[in-house]
Amino acid sequence: MTSDLRNRLLLLLVLPLCALAMVGVWLDYRSADEAAAQHDQRLVRLLPALADSVLAPPLRENEPPLLLMAPPIEDFLRQNAGFAGFSVRDPKGRLLLGNAWVHEAVPTTSAPEFHSVEFNGVTYRVAVQRGRTGAGELVVALADGSDPRQQWAQQLLMRVLLPNLVLVGAAALAIHWAVRRAFKPLVDLADAVEHRSPRDLSPIDEASSPAEVRPLVHSLNRLFALVNAQAEGQRRFVADAAHQLRTPLAGLQAQVEAWAMMAKALAPPRSPAAARSDGHAMTPAPEGTAPGAIMLSVEQIEKLRNATRRTSQLAHQLLALSRADARSLDAQPSQRVDLKDLCETLLESFLDAATGKGLDLGLEVEPVHVTGHGWLVRELLSNLVDNAIKYTPPGGVVTIRCGIRTASSGPARVFLEVEDDGPGVPVPERARVMQRFYRVPGTVGEGTGLGLAIADEIARVHRAALTLGTGPQDRGLRVTVVFPF
Repeated sequence: MTSDLRNRLLLLLVLPLCALAMVGVWLDYRSADEAAAQHDQRLVRLLPALADSVLAPPLRENEPPLLLMAPPIEDFLRQNAGFAGFSVRDPKGRLLLGNAWVHEAVPTTSAPEFHSVEFNGVTYRVAVQRGRTGAGELVVALADGSDPRQQWAQQLLMRVLLPNLVLVGAAALAIHWAVRRAFKPLVDLADAVEHRSPRDLSPIDEASSPAEVRPLVHSLNRLFALVNAQAEGQRRFVADAAHQLRTPLAGLQAQVEAWAMMAKALAPPRSPAAARSDGHAMTPAPEGTAPGAIMLSVEQIEKLRNATRRTSQLAHQLLALSRADARSLDAQPSQRVDLKDLCETLLESFLDAATGKGLDLGLEVEPVHVTGHGWLVRELLSNLVDNAIKYTPPGGVVTIRCGIRTASSGPARVFLEVEDDGPGVPVPERARVMQRFYRVPGTVGEGTGLGLAIADEIARVHRAALTLGTGPQDRGLRVTVVFPF
């Protein structure tokens, strides 16, 4: 848009210059035409003097008439030596006196006529008149190569067109430079808005903007403030809701865990007499249970426990997602995060879960550090490891890595990586799994679809790049987070 406006202004300024140049050409031609008209009048005034210069007919046959140049004609030929000529011919057009190249059709009347003759690369203006002389009726002609109109036509390129073209070209360059310089603040403003992160809703500096676009910048800042307030309200709502849900969900989960342990401890051996028709073992009521209380089966309690765990995890992930918002982290100072220590800590945290599922949870780490928010980087890695353990089938391998990776083009970067040999993510689905609450169709197991979304959000906050690849032996999933130095 800015380029189109700049080109439009350039065109609107150059076109009038071209029109003015054409007007200058036309005025120059008119000036030459007026000078040529005066020149024609001079030649007309000299023709009678040329006729008077022919004093008498020839004394002998085949001889020219007697010629004595009148002073005006003599002065004219002397002043325009090399660019003037004359001729005297009889009514039949035969040359009697003068230059043979000064020739035109014999006039039928006594009125003067004008013609142009090309000779030796010079265009001459020729005035011809038929009239009485001392040798009888003859045709006299004067030629002048200094005619302004003829010179204008010959020197049109060098004297008129070329200077005007140079003037228009120089003016176009000057206008282009001036317009580009004048539009630079507007171009900078457009680039700043175009390259701004969708999460960056900070106001634009109005003082550094051109006065003509300050109303637009003010409106944009007002829009940014409204969107920011709305997003902040939503973020606070999600954070408050998730925070409020954590306490009752934690209590509910603890109660269900206690029921599950008590149900397993009190459940009698299965027998036909103690079995229901649906095959579920009944949990006898503990002492003090009121008559008529509903007895829950071990399977039902297990389902209830899994449901509370998922709900508690969802509340925790929603809270982490709201806290990972870049705007809420601006006031929090960054710190040095030891990735090697973090990987070792999470290995210990997830070792029981991996062992219980029969997974080989491994560690390949180097001592590296990044600058960021430690609790967020921990949340990122925790989500990646939790996903890998959750979706890798029993007997699989999950590996946590960190270190420095040297690229073929560019500087070395610190990376954090979780790799598994599970089902993986198809290539067409890799962009969509970064979306919140999206799960690949047909995925086995229970999940919320927030793990990778949270990890990607945290990576963006740290200006890191999260990429999905294929695990070992072209199977499974490799999630790599590359941090900037």
